[in-house]
Amino acid sequence: MTDAELALDAEGNFLALRVKTTCNTGAYLSSGPALVPTFMNIGCLQGCYKTPAAHVTVSTVYTNTQPTGPYRGAGRPEAIYVLERLIDIAAKQLGMDRLELRRKNLIPQAAMPFQTAITYRYDSGDFAKNMDIALDMADVAGFEQRRTASKARGRLRGLGIVHMIEQAGGPRPEYAEIRFDPTGSVTVFMGTKAQGQGHETMYKIMMSHLLGVDSDKVRIVDHDTDQVSYGMGTVGSRSALSGGGALHGAVQKLIAKGRKIAAHMLETAESDIEFDTDGGNGGTFRIAGTDKSVSIDKVVQTAFNQPALPKGMEAGFYENMTYTPQGGSFPNGCHVCEVEVDPDTGGTALLRYVAVDDVGTVVNALTLEGQVHGGIVQGAGQALFENINYDPESGQMRSGSFMDYGMPRAQDFCSFEIGNNPVPTPNNVLGIKGAGEAGTTGALACVMNAINDALSPHGVRHLEMPCTPEKVWRAIHASTGSA
Repeated sequence: MTDAELALDAEGNFLALRVKTTCNTGAYLSSGPALVPTFMNIGCLQGCYKTPAAHVTVSTVYTNTQPTGPYRGAGRPEAIYVLERLIDIAAKQLGMDRLELRRKNLIPQAAMPFQTAITYRYDSGDFAKNMDIALDMADVAGFEQRRTASKARGRLRGLGIVHMIEQAGGPRPEYAEIRFDPTGSVTVFMGTKAQGQGHETMYKIMMSHLLGVDSDKVRIVDHDTDQVSYGMGTVGSRSALSGGGALHGAVQKLIAKGRKIAAHMLETAESDIEFDTDGGNGGTFRIAGTDKSVSIDKVVQTAFNQPALPKGMEAGFYENMTYTPQGGSFPNGCHVCEVEVDPDTGGTALLRYVAVDDVGTVVNALTLEGQVHGGIVQGAGQALFENINYDPESGQMRSGSFMDYGMPRAQDFCSFEIGNNPVPTPNNVLGIKGAGEAGTTGALACVMNAINDALSPHGVRHLEMPCTPEKVWRAIHASTGSA
């Protein structure tokens, strides 16, 4: 449960934020993760705005319910939800345009890095550009015309817009090891562990672009602690930035060794050798300013032929790296959602969802889009119908199976439109910001703002999650006195 207050001056400038949260940790505080939704919530309450002062209090309570643990976003979606609902309510109460209210309070790109009033120091981002792209993609300028068309069909149409930001990764070490064999095939050992995110493809893409190796020759091992000597695993959207940084470091060590071998093969000084991947189409060591070169495959073959190596060099072509980012990254974005509500049934239909995200350097656009899609569905599911429900008298859970628990399905959603506005972070060597939780972090507030906007003509000021058809129907008919 959260009580929150936002102070503004007469011109709509945010002055201060005050938040008091009581967090249910369940019956047991068994480990650190039980507190993650609590303390990860705090920093994101600042959002993308330059609010100069804030005060946050968080209390935890034991209850006779199941323990609380981190879910996708781990407190950050709820923080953005609280802030962005406050902004919509403030705009309505003050008679101000909610889009312009947000725009005037956004942290400008020129202010980066920006120290917030609540713990976080944002490294980079262009929040205003996120908004410009999202508004254009969603055709927000034509929304009122679409709302009028919905009204003519007896429907209520609503628009939600939010800015989201979260912390991902962090200054924790990660490990990568690259081992070539004499045939040119390579095995990459990673300390992160995929659970369906597509890490194998991501690391193969990195190997192709960093070293010019054919991805078909790359095998990824991330599932066996007998083979992988070290690693922190996958948590907090850290694999691309931390694991990728370790992989980058191991590649640089291999390139340095390859230069020595190539210089020996081409009978020139090591300082004359440059390495080029030709956009991932094949790694080549070349004498600068000439057409004399040798492929990485030839260098690898030579690396295993001791007599052909420079004097004193060890045979083989393999390196490892443990890498620690300078700090966490702050993925951010702007989400826009349109919904239509049927006042006769209370049913809500998602008509349009646009998400423009800044995840820094993009490695694999296809899997990135999939990550955002999945995150939106999880967040929208919480907003629309997911709910752990207990009998208030007995404490018995009433939604203990998927027969009783509202699980999101494909038929509940529209197609999602995804845009990117990459601003690389200086906090890791590849400029990557985490992406795994971005969709969820924005979706709760975006969907709820859209539903509340649709219901506002009926005098509904604020409806809480989940917005089930029954709850929406009762809110509409309570306002008209017909419930």
